[in-house]
Amino acid sequence: MITVLSGGTGTPKLLQGLKEIVDPGDLTIIVNTLENNYFSGVYVSADIDTVLYTMSDMINDEFWYGVKDDTFITHERLEELGCGELLRIGDIDRATKIQKTQLMQKHGLKKACEIQARNMGIESRILPMSEEQSDIKIVTDIGELEFHDFLIKYQSEPEVLDLKFSEVSPAEGIIDAIRNSDAVIIGPSNPITSISPIISLEGVREALKDAHVIAVSPIIGSDAVSGPASKFMEALGVEVSSAGVAKLYQDFLDNIVIDNKDSNLKSQLNQIVNKVTVTNTIMNSLDAKKNLAQIIIDSIP
Repeated sequence: MITVLSGGTGTPKLLQGLKEIVDPGDLTIIVNTLENNYFSGVYVSADIDTVLYTMSDMINDEFWYGVKDDTFITHERLEELGCGELLRIGDIDRATKIQKTQLMQKHGLKKACEIQARNMGIESRILPMSEEQSDIKIVTDIGELEFHDFLIKYQSEPEVLDLKFSEVSPAEGIIDAIRNSDAVIIGPSNPITSISPIISLEGVREALKDAHVIAVSPIIGSDAVSGPASKFMEALGVEVSSAGVAKLYQDFLDNIVIDNKDSNLKSQLNQIVNKVTVTNTIMNSLDAKKNLAQIIIDSIP
């Protein structure tokens, strides 16, 4: 059994490779919920939906958000009616969100994800990190911003000074999933806003110390492969490098996977973590995703 800690961009690319080389039924995916919120009357859990769409082969992998070949009739009509949306939500994607909103009112987020995964033919177990409403504020040089305002309205351009996270409780089942796994893979998602919220949940870090943990660095050189991770790391005083990532996970990390371009960091990283795996981490094709996934699986003792 393999447990994967996931955000919504880098890790789903790895999941595309993993589900090709291991039995999807042996995968449990714990997904960040820090950025979840209501938009246009529906509950938006962007990272969870990205994982659902990835595991059901529906993902729009140009943007790593929404459904491939979706239409935007509702979104465009709302614009015409003077009711513009911050998020550009497709019609099929909106149906998923409407159903999740309705299911949550009766069952909660964890059960809603379980029902939707089953309806999409997904064999893997997809768990939200928490069922409680979470929140994140980005403190910038132009004021305090909601996460999606920073990311979409302001295109991640403001200088980031600090980040504020709400504290939530772990969803039922995630501690057991970690404890019962042969290995835990921390995907190459944003280490600050996607992964740290998961590992900071009560009991998670302690469970990880008893697991075999492999992390894929989302940093190459001194910049993130995608997204604003670099800005967030700098704001919190974390070195923007694979070494900085390793230090965030140092107390439970067994193996860090870094890109070939960072091979010069191997001796430094060996002082932080027992094992360093150097390979290609740029997942620009299915073969590259499968190759990286295979290297990770082969490294599990």
